Amino acid sequence: MNKGAASGIMEALWGWPPPVLDPAGPYASSITTLAWALFAMGVLVTGIVIAALYVAIKGPERWREKLGGEKAVWIGGIAFPAVVLTGLLIWGLALTASLTEPITGREARVRVTGELWWFRVEYLDPAGRVIVRDANELHLPLDRPVVLELRSADVVHSLWIPHLSGKMDMVPGRINQLRVEASRTGRFGGVCAEYCGGPHALMGFVTQVHEAADYDRWLAAHAARQAESVSPGMVPGAPADVPRDPAAPQRYDPAQGWRLFRDTGCAACHRIAGTEANGLAGPDLTHVGSRLSLGAGILPNHRGTMIGWIADSQSIKPGNRMPSYDRLSAEELGHIAAFLEAQK
Repeated sequence: MNKGAASGIMEALWGWPPPVLDPAGPYASSITTLAWALFAMGVLVTGIVIAALYVAIKGPERWREKLGGEKAVWIGGIAFPAVVLTGLLIWGLALTASLTEPITGREARVRVTGELWWFRVEYLDPAGRVIVRDANELHLPLDRPVVLELRSADVVHSLWIPHLSGKMDMVPGRINQLRVEASRTGRFGGVCAEYCGGPHALMGFVTQVHEAADYDRWLAAHAARQAESVSPGMVPGAPADVPRDPAAPQRYDPAQGWRLFRDTGCAACHRIAGTEANGLAGPDLTHVGSRLSLGAGILPNHRGTMIGWIADSQSIKPGNRMPSYDRLSAEELGHIAAFLEAQK
């Protein structure tokens, strides 16, 4: 087996290096450095304990007497731990001081709200107004600090992007702020790191880091789409231009999908800018066609998974708050999926 193949299998099986040891930003780097120091100290202390145990069992009589003496207890049991732990505490606080630096107000701001069991994501302008609504996906610019304004709509959640920063709780009635910054582009996983009941283990999201110019274009394009007013097109209440996928079977009609989306009650829970769908209970679907994942980071986003999620989300993510629409036919599900794919 060549080295490349072995590396690919290792990454697939073990995810090596694990995200907590693969920092992609300055705030995660300090945490990783501290983690390696703690690992090294743990190995050292374990080695000392094993050596002392060996001496106590099989060492010379004179060594065993010294090991059990009062002096050894004071040095090994009190002085050594006190000095080492105090030093680690001081060094660790200094190393991670950047994590608690005051927010200047000049950073870009993104509000992330923990829901049962997904993440509501809202991009804010300098005045604190929402300009882009999204869900389960976080977009960041390269080499720019961003402040995440963390909230919870129900129970205690915790947001953790191991590649970019430490984790921070999302507490009902309280606003916590977490600064993140990415030093390389790519896609990084994130999770809820506090047990919140039900399908907590299936509550994740994707972080996409763009070059700064690409991020600015992404934000401007999405803000323009969010600002669209309700503009009826060929179908009452539909977007003015519902694009048709030329590669899709002709029987899947986005316009028909919009009618089904509206008439089956989807619009009561989900919002789509430029349409009369204005529900707030579920994720905003204005840009769902361009998202990388579905179901809060648990499925890749394409037509097949979209149909499967709509038809029977409860078998995919038991306990989530979206009912299964297994009463719809395969053709009807295809129409809805075609409509949602067009939302970009």
